[in-house]
Amino acid sequence: MGRILVIGCGALAEELSALKKANQWTALDIKCLDAALHNRPERIAERLESLLAQHHAEYTNILIAYADCGTGGAIDRVAHRFNAQRLPGAHCYEFYATSPVFAALAEAEPGTFYLTDFLVRHFDRLVIEEMKLDQHPELEDMLFAHYRKVVYLAQVDSDELRDEAERAATRLRLPLEVVTTGYGLLANALEEEVIRVIA
Repeated sequence: MGRILVIGCGALAEELSALKKANQWTALDIKCLDAALHNRPERIAERLESLLAQHHAEYTNILIAYADCGTGGAIDRVAHRFNAQRLPGAHCYEFYATSPVFAALAEAEPGTFYLTDFLVRHFDRLVIEEMKLDQHPELEDMLFAHYRKVVYLAQVDSDELRDEAERAATRLRLPLEVVTTGYGLLANALEEEVIRVIA
């Protein structure tokens, strides 16, 4: 069996490793880009292309563990050049929740701020510090004025993470809704890739 390379967003590193371990996918190699690119989508494709150029000759099967993530199709164009597949959807919220569930959530309340396990763990760094809210709290009302609630898409059942999600929602002065998604389409995509290689 050939080896599979998964190049993922650093925000998925823990989930990718957990799925690999739980399913004993020993043929799966994981490399992740810096999760801080979550706030700099215009840089993702270039960084992804550099990593693919470095490693693609070592693998016949490559999965890009990103959705489009605000790149306007740039990830797809890079994936096509290297004959790689990427995860379905526009962003991680969609592939965790699955498209129908996310569409229903978005329709029910367009003014929703979404969290995942990763974003809950790193809320202060990626939201408060990256958006300079710790230095300029006056920006908070401008940035979050149109949000009506926080939806935490939970990958694992953790009281600690739920408490942190509640703290984040309180920090934004918004009500919290918790939706347990598990790993959603991330798990499905990895399993399909492994099965395709084995077959």
